[in-house]
Amino acid sequence: MAESTFTVTGMTCGHCAASVTEEVTRIAGVTDVAVDVPTGAVTVTSAAPVAEADVRAAVEEAGYALAP
Repeated sequence: MAESTFTVTGMTCGHCAASVTEEVTRIAGVTDVAVDVPTGAVTVTSAAPVAEADVRAAVEEAGYALAP
């Protein structure tokens, strides 16, 4: 198992978190996504490490962005 934490900007509510969770969960190998809206932290648990580019694409699909 691998775990990575990313910071997502623009999330303000539970709906935001649900949108990000839904998109990131679609990445192959992802087994769990935990979102902390106040800090923007998104922790991704997966069978193998996930590429930041894949997470970035999923987050952007949900309408948000990864912090630089």
